[in-house]
Amino acid sequence: MAPLNDLGKQVERQARRMQKAERERPTLLGQTIYIGTLGLLLVLPVIAGAYLGLWLDDRATDYSVGWTLSLILVGVFVGALNVYLFTKE
Repeated sequence: MAPLNDLGKQVERQARRMQKAERERPTLLGQTIYIGTLGLLLVLPVIAGAYLGLWLDDRATDYSVGWTLSLILVGVFVGALNVYLFTKE
Protein backbone atom coordinates (compact mmCIF):
# COMPACT_ATOMS: atom_id res chain seq x y z
CA MET A 1 0.00 0.00 0.00
CA ALA A 2 2.97 2.31 0.56
CA PRO A 3 3.87 2.55 -3.17
CA LEU A 4 0.30 3.64 -4.00
CA ASN A 5 0.42 6.25 -1.27
CA ASP A 6 3.73 7.59 -2.62
CA LEU A 7 2.33 7.65 -6.13
CA GLY A 8 -0.70 9.62 -4.92
CA LYS A 9 1.55 12.17 -3.23
CA GLN A 10 3.66 12.54 -6.37
CA VAL A 11 0.57 13.08 -8.51
CA GLU A 12 -0.77 15.70 -6.09
CA ARG A 13 2.60 17.49 -5.99
CA GLN A 14 2.81 17.49 -9.80
CA ALA A 15 -0.76 18.83 -10.06
CA ARG A 16 0.09 21.67 -7.66
CA ARG A 17 3.21 22.49 -9.69
CA MET A 18 1.19 22.57 -12.91
CA GLN A 19 -1.45 24.85 -11.37
CA LYS A 20 1.25 27.18 -10.06
CA ALA A 21 2.93 27.30 -13.48
CA GLU A 22 -0.42 28.10 -15.10
CA ARG A 23 -1.01 31.00 -12.70
CA GLU A 24 2.49 32.42 -13.19
CA ARG A 25 2.54 32.16 -17.00
CA PRO A 26 3.77 35.45 -18.49
CA THR A 27 1.30 37.47 -20.51
CA LEU A 28 1.95 39.01 -23.92
CA LEU A 29 2.32 42.43 -22.32
CA GLY A 30 4.80 41.07 -19.78
CA GLN A 31 6.88 39.43 -22.50
CA THR A 32 6.81 42.63 -24.58
CA ILE A 33 8.02 44.68 -21.63
CA TYR A 34 10.79 42.15 -20.97
CA ILE A 35 12.02 42.27 -24.60
CA GLY A 36 11.82 46.07 -24.59
CA THR A 37 13.90 46.22 -21.43
CA LEU A 38 16.51 43.97 -23.00
CA GLY A 39 16.62 46.25 -26.04
CA LEU A 40 17.12 49.35 -23.94
CA LEU A 41 19.82 47.66 -21.87
CA LEU A 42 21.70 46.90 -25.08
CA VAL A 43 21.12 50.07 -27.09
CA LEU A 44 21.48 52.85 -24.50
CA PRO A 45 25.19 52.22 -23.71
CA VAL A 46 25.95 52.15 -27.45
CA ILE A 47 24.19 55.48 -28.01
CA ALA A 48 25.86 57.01 -24.95
CA GLY A 49 29.25 55.85 -26.21
CA ALA A 50 28.58 57.32 -29.65
CA TYR A 51 27.58 60.71 -28.27
CA LEU A 52 30.48 60.82 -25.84
CA GLY A 53 32.88 59.80 -28.61
CA LEU A 54 31.57 62.50 -30.94
CA TRP A 55 31.92 65.08 -28.19
CA LEU A 56 35.50 63.99 -27.46
CA ASP A 57 36.36 64.00 -31.18
CA ASP A 58 35.02 67.55 -31.48
CA ARG A 59 37.07 68.66 -28.47
CA ALA A 60 40.30 67.18 -29.88
CA THR A 61 40.64 69.33 -33.02
CA ASP A 62 44.44 69.10 -33.16
CA TYR A 63 44.53 65.39 -33.95
CA SER A 64 42.13 62.59 -34.76
CA VAL A 65 42.00 59.93 -32.07
CA GLY A 66 38.88 58.02 -33.13
CA TRP A 67 37.02 58.17 -29.83
CA THR A 68 33.66 57.59 -31.48
CA LEU A 69 34.37 54.12 -32.81
CA SER A 70 36.23 53.12 -29.65
CA LEU A 71 33.42 54.18 -27.35
CA ILE A 72 30.78 52.58 -29.56
CA LEU A 73 32.62 49.27 -29.17
CA VAL A 74 32.83 49.82 -25.41
CA GLY A 75 29.09 50.54 -25.44
CA VAL A 76 28.40 47.27 -27.28
CA PHE A 77 30.42 45.36 -24.70
CA VAL A 78 28.72 47.10 -21.76
CA GLY A 79 25.28 46.58 -23.34
CA ALA A 80 25.94 42.87 -23.91
CA LEU A 81 27.11 42.56 -20.31
CA ASN A 82 23.94 44.33 -19.12
CA VAL A 83 21.75 41.92 -21.09
CA TYR A 84 23.67 38.90 -19.81
CA LEU A 85 23.40 39.99 -16.18
CA PHE A 86 19.70 40.86 -16.56
CA THR A 87 18.82 37.52 -18.12
CA LYS A 88 20.92 35.63 -15.59
CA GLU A 89 18.58 36.74 -12.77
